[in-house]
Amino acid sequence: MEINGSVYNSGNISQRNVDAEGQTSVLSSNLFLDHVGGVTLTLNSDGLSWKSLYSLDNDGSTCLGIKFLPRMATKMATKLKFSDIYAVEIIDSDVIQESDLTLAAECFVGNESHDSGMNHFMVHTFQKSKSQPCLWSLAVYKFGNKDLQTCQMWVNKINDSLSKEVGRPKNLLVFVHPMSGKGNGRRIWETVAPIFSRAKINTKVIVTQRAGHAFDVMTSATNEELNSYDGVLAVGGDGFFNEILNGFLSSRHKAPFPPIPSDFLDALGNNSNPSVNDPNGADSESHNNIESDPLLSSSAHNESGFSHLRTNDGSHIEDQQIENPLPNQRLRFGIIPAGSTDAIVICTTGARDPITSALHIILGKKLCLDVAQVVRWKTTSTSKIEPRVRYAASFAGYGFYGDVITESEKYRWMGPKRYDYAGTKVFLKHRSYEAEVGYLEVESEKDSSILDGSRMFSRVRSLKRKKSERIICRANCDVCNTKPVYSSTRSPPAISLPEARWLKSKGRFLSVGAAIMSNRNERAPDGLVADAHLSDGFLHLLLIKDCPHALFLWHLTQLARKGGNPLNFDFVEHHKTPAFTFTSIGKESIWNLDGELFQAHKLSAQVFRGLICLFASGPEV
Repeated sequence: MEINGSVYNSGNISQRNVDAEGQTSVLSSNLFLDHVGGVTLTLNSDGLSWKSLYSLDNDGSTCLGIKFLPRMATKMATKLKFSDIYAVEIIDSDVIQESDLTLAAECFVGNESHDSGMNHFMVHTFQKSKSQPCLWSLAVYKFGNKDLQTCQMWVNKINDSLSKEVGRPKNLLVFVHPMSGKGNGRRIWETVAPIFSRAKINTKVIVTQRAGHAFDVMTSATNEELNSYDGVLAVGGDGFFNEILNGFLSSRHKAPFPPIPSDFLDALGNNSNPSVNDPNGADSESHNNIESDPLLSSSAHNESGFSHLRTNDGSHIEDQQIENPLPNQRLRFGIIPAGSTDAIVICTTGARDPITSALHIILGKKLCLDVAQVVRWKTTSTSKIEPRVRYAASFAGYGFYGDVITESEKYRWMGPKRYDYAGTKVFLKHRSYEAEVGYLEVESEKDSSILDGSRMFSRVRSLKRKKSERIICRANCDVCNTKPVYSSTRSPPAISLPEARWLKSKGRFLSVGAAIMSNRNERAPDGLVADAHLSDGFLHLLLIKDCPHALFLWHLTQLARKGGNPLNFDFVEHHKTPAFTFTSIGKESIWNLDGELFQAHKLSAQVFRGLICLFASGPEV
């Protein structure tokens, strides 16, 4: 084949063998790249690179007195890493559509069509949006050669290299919520399913038929069954992911329960949990001789105020070394966004986009995520209600946020707009609730303002930091990647630190919230807490005290504005803590756990650092 007066030798192939260190052998061929023309394609240890056969020193081709070069010809060398390639395939020349080369390019290559009698293979990858680097779109490079064996050889070589990429899934269990968001969960899965098929990933798809269906499947699945999968996907919203997460952890996560609300111990003749302090008064006397608590079944407490290791159904486990597979970095979770807010996806990938999430999953990205364990306690010693354990990955909210989710359930037919409507109704009612909240304050070894995860953090008061001081969680975040100073996986170690102490806040609250991540979404572009991290072992306790309508509206307006500062109000308390307790006094609201309802009069929570792993890499700058 002759291009622009020079001979294009489609059979020109060179190859080097594997070296002594086992590096990928180097392969080089002259091929035709769609929209570029003739290139020399080279395979090396970490990817593909190509160089145009055309020289910029050449006068090129002229059409109507204008000199034309192929697109990308000015980029003399281009590289594509194997870590960015998710599939490669031979395509039948009979089904290839005519190239959409411009007239100028046709002038350059001459009258002979470059697709004539040529075989092709396609390399599938992605490209990032220039304006939004977190948004990924599908991209493909089509190479051609008249020799079919040459194309097949390239496909085999690239597939061999892709098979060596670590962490990519081969088998996935997929739950599809057909009614998520606007009821398009099934359609969204059908949109991304071909990408998984192209990447040769086997998927077992379960379309849920009722509420709690995914929870029941995950709970009843044996570890052997789950071990046959590399990951579990949720095609739905945050609430649906919460259902799957709870189904997985409910029978597998073995750890001490979080501290009991202080009035439980007061009722037994004890003042409070160990080292409980009133910020407005003197420190309370510590009582470490707690032997039992009749409000828990078969529960003995240690000196830290925790019950001994138990399963989540409340049954006692003898003190012995128990195999705890969590965090399980092999079995990862993934979310294909199809919900109303999709805050978890936005915080972990940076984009609310099914294609972007699918690519994160297929390429085997890994990101550890904190999870909060929330326990609802018995209200009295004679209560028949056993302690109930739930987990949350993004947010736990009471009062305003609980009322909004409760009210919105009546208007599911409205789709995502139901939150705006329900939020307006709840705001106008302006209900506040009396409660007592206890939270653990952790003081670092040195009073430093640098937040590094390994030294915990500086003394925590109500945090009202300037925007310039925010350390935003991003991909490869230094805070989340810092190795913790502890090694125990049974309980959040910050709770057992000698410098930890308990503080109380009592009064009337419009809302009580605990943010495990920033919770960015379309209604709150910076999230509830802009600088909350994904895996630092802490949650952000937000106490919104009763205040006039206008001030609360101002707070909500700051939440809805990018660059706002919703925490810089006198009626807002913001505490960074690994654990907290809650006791409702009088009229009650309901808790919102990742979009799921949870009724609790007495509640306590603790956060576990990096308890689960997601197919994600974190948002990019």
